[in-house]
Amino acid sequence: MNITDAELVLRLRNNDVSAFDSLYGNYHQAVYRNILKFVKDVAVAEDILQEVFARLWEKRLEIQAEQSVGGWLFVISFNLSVSWVRKKLKEQALHKNLLDLGPEDHMMIDRKNMDEEQYSLLEQAIAQLSPKKRTIVTRCKLEGKTYDEVASELNISRNTVKEHLSAAMVKLNDYMLRNGDHKYIVLFLFFFTLHNASN
Repeated sequence: MNITDAELVLRLRNNDVSAFDSLYGNYHQAVYRNILKFVKDVAVAEDILQEVFARLWEKRLEIQAEQSVGGWLFVISFNLSVSWVRKKLKEQALHKNLLDLGPEDHMMIDRKNMDEEQYSLLEQAIAQLSPKKRTIVTRCKLEGKTYDEVASELNISRNTVKEHLSAAMVKLNDYMLRNGDHKYIVLFLFFFTLHNASN
């Protein structure tokens, strides 16, 4: 019997370790691939992955069953990856990061608020899509499934999956750039598009 993410979240909120293990099994590969493509260091990616899921357990009471666990994990992994890149650049005595943002800029605001704002914006952007595009984005980008896997699940061609995903990304990019902080969202979208880039 397939257990939905919503059911797993409800169990997680009740301190069910087996629900945590199930969510880890469902998402750790996709999250790891996202992180690795961004930080380009296997050991670092593994450390960040563990931190992502440690936060999932720590924040379990804050996650709502109706929300996308994949989206939540994606945002957390993005923030932790960016923090590592910023730290690395600082250690290398570089005064600018990838987007020419200084160390005291808005990326240093309260982490909890940043997570919530980004998560909310991502959810809103995905909600603007048609049902089929929303499903494809969720499965390809947040659940880490391949085009072939999604094509098989939806009984459509691989090329159709790619076309829907491409069109959806244009809409997501437009929505997030219009509604989020421009400099930070550009980097967020860069991280988002890394996933399945070589699918």
